Amino acid sequence: MKLLIVIDMQNDFIDGALGTAEAVKIVPAVADKLAARRSEGWKVLFTRDTHGADYLDTQEGRRLSVPHCIWGTEGWQITSSLDVGDAALVDKPTFGSLDLAEAAANLGEPEEIELVGLCTDICVISNAMILKARFPEARVLVDAACCAGVTPESHENALKAMRGCQVDVI
Repeated sequence: MKLLIVIDMQNDFIDGALGTAEAVKIVPAVADKLAARRSEGWKVLFTRDTHGADYLDTQEGRRLSVPHCIWGTEGWQITSSLDVGDAALVDKPTFGSLDLAEAAANLGEPEEIELVGLCTDICVISNAMILKARFPEARVLVDAACCAGVTPESHENALKAMRGCQVDVI
């Protein structure tokens, strides 16, 4: 089974509370990748960074005091530029998600897992490492042109770190 995982392509990370110009720029490429992978028969899974109204009282909220991706808000929604369709959805309360690895396993034994989305240096790298550990024989890859980091420099640093952990960067 081949699986495309679209990480946190939510309004708050694109043009909302934590949005960046780089995130806005990758949306068309992610939409094209999504359509291409679906036409090739790949399964698709989306993640949503998901916080409660008490976000600022959490460890993450104390370190990053910008409320974002609060459950049910417009900022929490996947951008309308992407077709979620019948894809599986995983709401994750933190950067990397063991629930995501379990959801991937529930879809079948992956031979290839491709990740795209936001942010390269936080959620993409965290989940790539978890997936590589959970599926050591699967090819895990990240499309650099379909990801954006908090900054261009941190994006490049994350790609370099993933390469060093046998994640293929294309």
